[in-house]
Amino acid sequence: MKLRNTIMALAVSAAATFAPAYAQTSDGQSVGAAIERVATGLAGRIGFAAQEIGGDDVIAFNGDETFAMASTYKVAIATAIMDRVDRGELSLDQMVDITPDMMMIGDAALSDTFVHPGLQLSVANLMEIMITESDNTATDTLMGLAGGPAAVTENLRRLGITDFRVDRTTGEIIGEFYGLPGPATMKVATEAFVTRPELLTIMGDRNLDFEADPRDHATPLAMLQLLLAIDSGTAISAESRDFLIDVMSRTRTGAARLKGLLPRGTPVAHKTGTIGGVANDVGYITLPDGRRFAIAVFTKSSETSEPDRDRAIAEVARSLYDYFYLGQMAKQ
Repeated sequence: MKLRNTIMALAVSAAATFAPAYAQTSDGQSVGAAIERVATGLAGRIGFAAQEIGGDDVIAFNGDETFAMASTYKVAIATAIMDRVDRGELSLDQMVDITPDMMMIGDAALSDTFVHPGLQLSVANLMEIMITESDNTATDTLMGLAGGPAAVTENLRRLGITDFRVDRTTGEIIGEFYGLPGPATMKVATEAFVTRPELLTIMGDRNLDFEADPRDHATPLAMLQLLLAIDSGTAISAESRDFLIDVMSRTRTGAARLKGLLPRGTPVAHKTGTIGGVANDVGYITLPDGRRFAIAVFTKSSETSEPDRDRAIAEVARSLYDYFYLGQMAKQ
């Protein structure tokens, strides 16, 4: 409550002075610093950026620092897919074969359920489980349909987003994290875990060498830029935007992250990411008066428990929720 009271006071103060950009005022900097002081003890190093949809005020802390995105980079893959749909190069009802050799480990809705050959899914259903379940088989299938990592990055550059790079499939990322001899397919991973069972114990351990690799990194501000481009219709059409954000509203992972401390029933459309000492969550939060804000929270180098990392993200989200909502109330 002490942090919440601090945020409330800062919000009222900033609103009373009608500051043009909170993040550029001493009050805005104090908000970021206050949140960071609490969150860092829970999750190593943290960076975040948030902006009200249609507003000018940005709150960021370590916003220009790069972080491993983990599965939050699936938002960029989804954007590239929807751009191809808008261009008529793909359709959401297009059926795609999923063969056993395509199955990846991870949050594996597909590989855990479909153990026999003969699976086909539409692009729409692949998008659904890539986002809502963070399924890596669906992700890498869609990555291929998008044209590969270079094409996803090229799409970001088309939008003017520079501090955001997509370099590998999820199979490659996980395979390199675990030191596997190739992408983390079910076959490769199963054989590795049988011969090296200790690998199963490092899933939640930080890996500083992995984090130091600049591939598949973004800054919080760059992720925020993508979220805003999606919502504004700059990145994809209004129809595709509505489809994607609707899918993100059904995300079932990370219930204790952005959603964790928000009032019950608060609409949140988001995508989580987790690997080693990295815990992330990005998306859109709706305020009680119907206004919305986009938010990206990245963490790294954590030696704390996963619940602590989740709590750090939840603290950021709730503090910014209070800031944007109470700040507007104070202006009235």
